Amino acid sequence: MSKSLKITLALVAILVALVIGFLLYTMREQKLESQQMLELVEMDKREMENEYEQFAMQYNEMKMQINNDSLVAQLEIEQKRTEELLAELKRVKSSDAAEIMRLKKELATLRQVLRSYVLQIDSLNRMNEALTQENSNLKTQNQQAQQHISNLSSENETLSGKVAIASQLDATGIHAEGRNKKGKAAKKIKDVKKFVINFNIARNVTTATGIRSIYVRITTPTGDVLSKGGTFAYENRQLEYSIRKDIEYTGEEQSVVVYWDVAEALSAGNYRVDIFADGQNIGTTHFAFDK
Repeated sequence: MSKSLKITLALVAILVALVIGFLLYTMREQKLESQQMLELVEMDKREMENEYEQFAMQYNEMKMQINNDSLVAQLEIEQKRTEELLAELKRVKSSDAAEIMRLKKELATLRQVLRSYVLQIDSLNRMNEALTQENSNLKTQNQQAQQHISNLSSENETLSGKVAIASQLDATGIHAEGRNKKGKAAKKIKDVKKFVINFNIARNVTTATGIRSIYVRITTPTGDVLSKGGTFAYENRQLEYSIRKDIEYTGEEQSVVVYWDVAEALSAGNYRVDIFADGQNIGTTHFAFDK
């Protein structure tokens, strides 16, 4: 065997070893990234299951608070639909992203339907109160009215929690991306100089208007929160936030854009964005970067 042939074979062997090493490293990184994504999806799935269960319980409670047979029948239909969707969600695998997204959209629709029933029941209660007031001048009917008012007072206290759900703000159309120093979208984390997050606050005529503080919380692939030290109250504890923005909410849909200037070294992988208002998590999204 000639010397040049030996050198060629040695170079080929080295090249093959390098290729195999690169492939093994790439497979390991892809497996780690896939595991992180599954964990995030599983957490979202548990949160959705909790909401579905709460909605089903609320329909059951509302049925016991009214005497309108037609409305009770409608509530039973919606409760059954909610329970069926919950069963579907529990059966679906965390890896089935399309099915989980479909059930998340169904959840948003259910929230709107629940709000409409809360408003309808509240309207019926107001009509009953007005009728009671009109008949209060008659002695016999006044006695009945007093009992009726007492019952309505108890019902309204129970319904107050449902009204709070109906008045919760929703963040829709959430989009997050990293931009480079030229202001263009960046795919690699090393090029990111700024995070840009935009979303809409949905129309909601049941909530109070005025100044609202919106908190945006950005979580890195390592579980750290990008923060400058500010906190807000959430579920009897204080959470760090990345960005705070105060808006004048009018009840109509409005767009919101916030920015985070990157001043630290960040790792590639999956980032999570949570949006909070009035002590509630009103929206979540994820975005990822290559090395």
